[in-house]
Amino acid sequence: MKTPLIAAALLLVAPLAQAAPLTDALAAYDAGDLRAAARGFAESARRGEALGQFNLAMMNLRRELPDASDARAWRWLQRAARQRHALAENALGEMIEQGRHGRLDKVAACGWFERAAEHGNGDGALAIATCYYLGRGRPQDMAQAQRWYLEAAKAGDVGAQYIVASMFETGLGVEADARLARYWYDVAAKNGDDAAKAKLKAMQDADASS
Repeated sequence: MKTPLIAAALLLVAPLAQAAPLTDALAAYDAGDLRAAARGFAESARRGEALGQFNLAMMNLRRELPDASDARAWRWLQRAARQRHALAENALGEMIEQGRHGRLDKVAACGWFERAAEHGNGDGALAIATCYYLGRGRPQDMAQAQRWYLEAAKAGDVGAQYIVASMFETGLGVEADARLARYWYDVAAKNGDDAAKAKLKAMQDADASS
C-alpha cells in the first residue's frame, strides 16, 4: 500500500515567505518546464527551505535533471530531514529499503520511517507498523504495530484500516473490541475494500443471530 518513492507528491503547502517562488517552481513543473522548476527548487533549497530541498531531491530521484543522482537526492533529503520534514524522512527510509543508498539496512530504514511517523506522515506510520509487525528492523511488537497501523488508518490508508479492524477483532496487540472492529471494517469497506465488506457483513450477521 505504500506509495513508491519516485511518486512522492511535489505539491505541498509552504509558509508564506516561501510560497511565491515555490509556487512558480511548482507551476513550471506542472507545465513540464523542468529546467525552470529545477532552478526554482534549487534557489529555495540553497536558502535552506525544506520544501525546496525535498522537491529538488525528488527531481534527482526521478532522473529529471541532467546530472541527477541518488547521492544528490540523499544529500538534499538529509538537509530537509534535519528540519523535521516528514516526507523527506520517509523518503530516506524508502531509499535505504530500495537499496538506493548502499546496502540494505532494515534497522536504519525503520528508524527513518519511525521519525516520519512521529512527525505525522501516514506512509511512515504504515512502514514502521510493518517493521514492528514482522519484526523486521525492529523487535516484533504487536502493540507498537497496532499503534502505528492505527495512525496510518487515520491517515486514510485502506490496507491499514482493514488490519486495524482485524487486530481489534482478534485482540492482537490491543484489547479486543468488537465495536471498534466493526467501525474500522466499515471505514475500509466504504473506501472500497471488498474483504472488509465481507467481514463487516459476517459480524453483523453474527450479531443478528445471537
